[in-house]
Amino acid sequence: MDLSLYVTAFVTLFVVIDPIGLAPVFIALTPGMDAAQRRRIGFRSLVIAGILLTIFGLAGESILGGIGISISAFRIAGGLLLFLTALDMLFERRTERRENQGDGDALRHDPSVFPLALPLLAGPGALAAMILLMGEAPGIGHMILVNLMMLAVLAIAMALFVLATPLAHALGRTGVMVVTRLLGMLLAALSVQFVIDGLKGSGLFP
Repeated sequence: MDLSLYVTAFVTLFVVIDPIGLAPVFIALTPGMDAAQRRRIGFRSLVIAGILLTIFGLAGESILGGIGISISAFRIAGGLLLFLTALDMLFERRTERRENQGDGDALRHDPSVFPLALPLLAGPGALAAMILLMGEAPGIGHMILVNLMMLAVLAIAMALFVLATPLAHALGRTGVMVVTRLLGMLLAALSVQFVIDGLKGSGLFP
């Protein structure tokens, strides 16, 4: 067993998923929520992301190829969806909708599936990385170890999500607003990068 292969898998997934960078984004996507609500949303998003990453690791290439979708097209679609989220964060549309609607409508704005699970946690890069890492070596043991590395990264993300509420209290409302807009800009740039990478990989441009 080549342990360096699984160290590489962990590092690759850690860098691509970037749980440290997602912690402040998680705060920005869950404004006004208490610790229990954030834990529920964080846990739900990680479970969904874990299932998606496992499925794509095992059968992603076959799934996409079977319906005629390339990884490049998947990157472009993820980038466009992420850009819409960035616009919401920049112009505080998400916060305004929450303030103008009752608690009964809160589930409509639950960010656990989109954009947390997909495309932030299980984004095009992470899904593609799982497909590539699974193909590094044959055997069920290899598949299990790669999935364990992925779960370790998601566990780190959950730990950071739990710390999000104390961090939000420390920042205060004004601080969270500033961070939200700053991260909206960064998310917009990241979404554009997804689209650029997808266009490069598509072969449409030299």
